[in-house]
Amino acid sequence: MDIDGLVEEFPVLFHMAVAGSWGNIKKYGLLSTTALLDLYEINQDQRRRIESEHRPECVTISNEKHGIAIIRDQKPMSTSGLEKALLDGITPKEWYEKLNSMTFFWASEKRLHTLLNARAYRNQQQDVLTIDTKSLVEKHKNEILLSPYNSGSTKPNPFKRGRDTFLPIDLYPFEEWSKKRSSNEKGVVEVCVNYGVPTITEMVVKVCRMQGSETLEVLYERK
Repeated sequence: MDIDGLVEEFPVLFHMAVAGSWGNIKKYGLLSTTALLDLYEINQDQRRRIESEHRPECVTISNEKHGIAIIRDQKPMSTSGLEKALLDGITPKEWYEKLNSMTFFWASEKRLHTLLNARAYRNQQQDVLTIDTKSLVEKHKNEILLSPYNSGSTKPNPFKRGRDTFLPIDLYPFEEWSKKRSSNEKGVVEVCVNYGVPTITEMVVKVCRMQGSETLEVLYERK
């Protein structure tokens, strides 16, 4: 796949954050778990539990300078599921650390709504960001990786995943994956950016407070 093809196929991307996160995102950018832990100076055992182990619930971190941030749970994933799914000698710890090192965007609105309406989240409010893909790619093309799966899920089926799950745009076999998908879904599921997107506000088209598929409030919309 090439950059122009990615922008043409997916002109906007979507990110689902815990309700109330938009304030911190405006201040610090959209940060991966690892980047948040760095910003909040979280170390040692607390960091290991958040970054290298499964998170069954959301975790709140705090810092006198930066206040409070909430790191999302990993309810769609389990260590036992990863043990069945991982290839190439990768351990669950390594997979958790890999996922926590990146920020994630859904390539399709369908995938976004699937997560919004999942049992674990359907009764919770979320801050949903719609992102201009061209702007994101222009600044972060060298840090972007593409995935054909929901890499943070092992339920109901722990599909196989390994070192070639995340690939740079120019190495990603888009046509091959598109042929494997149903007719209403294209061959990219996740667009990932290493570490974080500090200038995400320059790329945001719209931010909505949502519950399930219902928009409760428009928090921001580009004029």
